[in-house]
Amino acid sequence: MDKLKKVLSGHDDDTTVLQAVNEASTLSWGTRMKGFVACFVLGVVCSVLGVCLLWLPKIGLILFIVFYTFGNITSLLSTMFLMGPLKQLKRMCDKTRVVATILLLTFLGLTLCSAFWWKNNGLALLFCILQFLAFAWYGLSYIPFARDAMIKLFSLCVK
Repeated sequence: MDKLKKVLSGHDDDTTVLQAVNEASTLSWGTRMKGFVACFVLGVVCSVLGVCLLWLPKIGLILFIVFYTFGNITSLLSTMFLMGPLKQLKRMCDKTRVVATILLLTFLGLTLCSAFWWKNNGLALLFCILQFLAFAWYGLSYIPFARDAMIKLFSLCVK
């Protein structure tokens, strides 16, 4: 905060205003962890609530789709607290996970489109399942060798 005051008062010439504002606005590690946990827990609660609401007559499927998709989006955004938004977006576009990211975002959008625009519940449910699989594959990309282990596991099951 002192650095920001120096820059704004004109006493610090070697630091730009943008650098000072960036330094002043960064979150502490404790705040980042609290934000991550809060967003992640909210995402998981919304996803579980969506699954519970699936069994309601007439509107259950729509509520499931909304809560489940919102839960996935919230869980995805929670990781931005750990790394920061720009670094997270760069990591999402790494060559090892760009396909999973594109599939995840595509299935998120298609789930909502099929539920509200096309009003096709069967297609919405299919896209929800694909959304889950894409999110799992995306999540595995952050664990070293996890994808390779899953591929070996499924190849053993197929034989």
